[in-house]
Amino acid sequence: MFLGIDIGTGSSKAVVADADGHILDSVAIGHEVSFPRPGWAEFDAEGTGWAEVAGLCRELFSRHDAAALAGVCVSAMGPCLVVTDENLVPLRPAILYGIDARATAEIEELTQEFGAEAIFADSGKVLSSQAVGPKIRWLRNREPEVFARARRWHSLNSYILAKLTGEYVLDHHTASQCDPLYDLRRNQWHPDRYGAVAGHLPMPGLAWPAEVAGRIHAEAAEATGLPAGVPVCAGTVDAWAEAFSAAVRRPGDLMLMYGSTMFFVQVLGQYRAEPKLWTTAGVDEGSLTLAAGMSTSGSLTTWMQRLFGNVPFETLVAEAAAVPPGSDGLLLLPYFAGERTPVFDPDARGLITGLSLRHGRGHLFRATYEGIGFGIRQILEYLENSGEPIRRVAAVGGGTKARLWTEIVSDITGREQIVPAQTIGASYGDALLAAIGTGAVPPDTEWARTAATVKPRAANAPVYDRLYATYGQLYPANREHMHVLAALQEPEGGQALPGSTAARQHGGKT
Repeated sequence: MFLGIDIGTGSSKAVVADADGHILDSVAIGHEVSFPRPGWAEFDAEGTGWAEVAGLCRELFSRHDAAALAGVCVSAMGPCLVVTDENLVPLRPAILYGIDARATAEIEELTQEFGAEAIFADSGKVLSSQAVGPKIRWLRNREPEVFARARRWHSLNSYILAKLTGEYVLDHHTASQCDPLYDLRRNQWHPDRYGAVAGHLPMPGLAWPAEVAGRIHAEAAEATGLPAGVPVCAGTVDAWAEAFSAAVRRPGDLMLMYGSTMFFVQVLGQYRAEPKLWTTAGVDEGSLTLAAGMSTSGSLTTWMQRLFGNVPFETLVAEAAAVPPGSDGLLLLPYFAGERTPVFDPDARGLITGLSLRHGRGHLFRATYEGIGFGIRQILEYLENSGEPIRRVAAVGGGTKARLWTEIVSDITGREQIVPAQTIGASYGDALLAAIGTGAVPPDTEWARTAATVKPRAANAPVYDRLYATYGQLYPANREHMHVLAALQEPEGGQALPGSTAARQHGGKT
C-alpha cells in the first residue's frame, strides 16, 4: 500500500491506496492559517503541520498493517518559507505562499538588483508575492536575528520530508516558484542569485516529485508509527499533486481547481512565458506548466452563506438554480480579497452592480457563481493566448460537488469539463507519486476515472457573452475607488477592521 499526505490551507489529509488506485482508507483533520497582520499569512509548521502528519499516520495504521506500507509522499500548500535551526526546529511560523504579501518592498528591491527582464527570462514569471526569494530577503532585512540563527530553509512539504527522513531536498516544481533563485531553463539553482539572496543558507538538493528522496528514520518511525526504512518521495505543492491525481499530465491538459480559491494548472508542450501567468517546472521529470490563480472562490460562496445566516448550501444552490442565466441583470466582481490573475492587485475590492428591489438571495448566490465564472473565462483566455491550446479541462475540488456551479462555468466559458470520480484531492496524487517513485507501477500510470462530463449549453451563451463584456470593464472603471476604500479598511496601527478582508489573501496560490 502507498501513503499520500497533504497539508492544505484548511486541513491535512492522508490516504492509503493500493497499486491499482483503490482507496483503502483516508483520514483528515481541520486547521487554520493565521493572519497576524494585514497582508501576512502564517502557519505553525511543527506544532500543527508535523503534529497533524504524525497523528494522521498513527490513526491510519491503527487500522492497517504498517508492514505492508511500500512508499510515502507528502504535498503541502506552497511555496512557503520555513527556516529552521540545526536541529530542524522552526525559528518562526512559516511564511505562506502568495496570500502573504509582506515582501512588497523586497520584490521591488530584487527586481532592481537583478533586472526584471533577466528574472523573467530565467524564471518564466515576474516577481510577485508567490515567490519565495523576496520572503527570504524580507527575513534577512526585517528579522536579521532569526536569519542569523537559521541553518536551513524549506517549503512546507520539504520540511515534512526532512522530519521523516533527515534529508535536505526540495522538489523541482517548488524550487521553480522560489524566484529568483532557480533557473527554470536549466532546472538548477541560479549560481549567482542564490548566495545574494539566501546568504549562508545552503542550497537544498533537488529532486523531481516522484523521486525517492530518503527513507523513514527511527525518530520519525517512533513519532508516526510508520516502519523505519520505508522510502519517501520528494513530493510537491498541493495544487500540482491534485492535478497529477486528475491525470493532468499531457500538453494541453488543464486542471481547474474549485477550492477556497480558484487555481489553474496547464501542462505545456514547450517553454512559454507570459507576464500575467506563472511558468513552472511540472510534476513529471522535465515537464513544464503554466499556472494562474484567483484570490477567492469557495471562500466567497462561504462568505455569502454566512451573510445569509448559514442557510444550507443545498438551499442556496436550489434558489440560484431557479434564477435565469444572467441573474436578471445582476453582476458580481469577485475581488473580495484583492485579486491575483490577471490584475495582481491586493487592494482590489469586490463589486455587486445592477442591484434592484426585485433581486433576492437566489440572485445574489447565482451572481456569485457567475462572477467567478467570468473570472475563469478571462484567465482561460490568457492561458490560451499564451500559445498552448487547451485540449482538456479537468475540474477538481470541493466546489465540483455543486453541479450548478460547473454548469455555469461551462456555459460562460464554452468549454467542456471532466469531473474525476475520485475527488479526495492532492493526497491521492501523492499516493500515486509514491507508487510510481518506488517502481511499483510504471511511470505513465494514471488512476483517474471520469465520473461526469459537463458540457456548455449554447442557449445560454448570448446573455453570458453580453455580461462578460461588461465584467471586463468593472475593474478598470473602479480601480481608484477600490484603492481609496481599501485604505480605509487598514486603519493606523495595522489592525484590520472586524470582518474586513484586509488581513486575508493578497496575491499568489494553492
